[in-house]
Amino acid sequence: MRVSVDQDSCCSSGQCVLAVPEVFDQNEDDGVVLLLQPQPPEELWAAVRTAAAICPARAISVQEP
Repeated sequence: MRVSVDQDSCCSSGQCVLAVPEVFDQNEDDGVVLLLQPQPPEELWAAVRTAAAICPARAISVQEP
């Protein structure tokens, strides 16, 4: 799995961080998403899919292997 984020689209809701803090964080200044792991381990894939699905701005893209 490969994950990417569109920081310009991010609305800083933080839902991704709540879903998978191992993969996502937020910039302290403006709350915009920070991608910590563009290729997360397989045990996090389901949570990453959930984070992408619940992102209100649709700023998270997931490419499946």
